[in-house]
Amino acid sequence: MSWRNKSALTATCVAAALACSAAQAVELIAIGTLPGTLADHSGQSMVLENGVRADLLGGMGSGLAWAGGNTFLALPDRGPNAVAWNASVDNTTSYIPRFHTLQMHLKRRSDAATGLPFTLEPVLAQTTLLHSRERLHYGGVVAGYGATPASNVRGRFYFSGRSDNFDPATNSLDPRDARLDTEGIRLSRDGKSVFISDEYGPYLYQFDRRTGARLRAFTLPSILAVSKKSAMGATEISANTTGRVANKGMEGLAISPDGKTLFGFMQSPLIQDGGDGGRANRIIALDIKTGATVQYAYDNYLADKAKAYNSSELLALNDHELLVLERDGKGLGDDSAAVVKRIYKIDIRGAADVSGLSGEAALLQKAVPKSLFLDVAEALRSHGLSAAQIPAKLEGMAFGEDVLVDGEVRHTLYVANDNDFLAATPGGLANPNQWFVFTFTAADLNGSRFENQRFMDENAQGDDDTQ
Repeated sequence: MSWRNKSALTATCVAAALACSAAQAVELIAIGTLPGTLADHSGQSMVLENGVRADLLGGMGSGLAWAGGNTFLALPDRGPNAVAWNASVDNTTSYIPRFHTLQMHLKRRSDAATGLPFTLEPVLAQTTLLHSRERLHYGGVVAGYGATPASNVRGRFYFSGRSDNFDPATNSLDPRDARLDTEGIRLSRDGKSVFISDEYGPYLYQFDRRTGARLRAFTLPSILAVSKKSAMGATEISANTTGRVANKGMEGLAISPDGKTLFGFMQSPLIQDGGDGGRANRIIALDIKTGATVQYAYDNYLADKAKAYNSSELLALNDHELLVLERDGKGLGDDSAAVVKRIYKIDIRGAADVSGLSGEAALLQKAVPKSLFLDVAEALRSHGLSAAQIPAKLEGMAFGEDVLVDGEVRHTLYVANDNDFLAATPGGLANPNQWFVFTFTAADLNGSRFENQRFMDENAQGDDDTQ
């Protein structure tokens, strides 16, 4: 069936309190792929502790940011730890966190492979390694291995994915800890720096876009921290009664269109708010200039599934409305069937600041309203992908340039997967980096105003393929 003949997607009612749209005009127009088996442009040709090359491109969909034109920034997480080598550090390696610059060539020509009206050709342009000018705390709890990156030189101390790279005498918000599990990325308004969120701290850092040097460490609310750190996530969870759940810190990151406010999204409720499997996630709004924060509550429970789901990404529609990506962990990646991959719209205008509240019940009373914007899994199934072909870990979202479809100007939404540095699933299916491009109009937002991010620096703008 051609893309033009496919019926409009019917939105799924997930709770009585959520309005169910009669039809959804949000449409898939392109799918792009890039093999994770390629080498990136980091120059890190050494072999990591688990035998994997340090320049393996691997997965790069933990975060995705538009940089103008066809230029995007793509973010891997803490590295290739799916290959077992030592459980005492959760199989993490001294992989240096980085972000990649991509040229996403979206062309108005039919794709024979997908039957979609556009082709998307991602091209890797640059890799930028993240470092600090000040010395960092490195661990090294495993005999025979050193956690300190071999590339370190004076004034350039690299962050690392190794889970033991911390000072045990401080809490998890210590900005001198070298461990970094990058999950969200956004570009500054002037186009010269990037904001990156992390799961270990959680941390929210600003880096120089050109050099990868850390420029600023934002002070996050102390309730997010755990006091007892461990190289093993399970041990860290059992040792703490408050703070973020191990490996489920600040997963999502959004920036307001005017570039003044960051929105960091915790993947799981804090331990004191119910922990992993709980319903009450926190969104931290941070004023970039002053560092002041406000917190909002988000209910991630889906009534039609009778289950709470973790949250993967956050994207700003305007200064008070955002899109939230919720998902299960099923699909391409672990040879199972994808079920929940949904994008919800939320509005924080007038919502209560929950900074002083604790506990699931208290937070849920103040949760922001949400409504379904797009059922991604259903959209992909309607275009021929089976539940086993839908990526398990859809984690990145970004708006791109507007495109012209059948004489109508439409906005674009890119959704990216994280393949966990595994080129193939355990069952042998190819597992590349993938980007799914959807289009939408103002009518699909049910009265919400859409503003794409505005950049001051013309150098932030990439080439334009769609005009």
